[in-house]
Amino acid sequence: MDPDPVGSTKARAVFALGLVGLLTGPLVGGVIPATLALLLSRRVHRELWVSGGYLTGGRWLRRGRALAWAGIVLAITTLVIAVIAALLHVAGTPGQDFDPGTN
Repeated sequence: MDPDPVGSTKARAVFALGLVGLLTGPLVGGVIPATLALLLSRRVHRELWVSGGYLTGGRWLRRGRALAWAGIVLAITTLVIAVIAALLHVAGTPGQDFDPGTN
């Protein structure tokens, strides 16, 4: 009389959010869906554990978590590259020139 195992739709939502986070990570907007995926993954992991095996989707959850972290890393990398490029641009522009003999 045990129920049949059922796939977790929340685990698939974590995967989808993680995938969106990965794809939009280089645009820095991927931080939002990736963060939502990580927040939702904690709840889904707890639900999968409590279900005792009757709720499946652990693979979707692990893949979604990995994709979300990859999206966050891509967004951070993009920000670091942008800051370095801006600093190099500012450093390359000449400053204010004074006339010779000006104190």
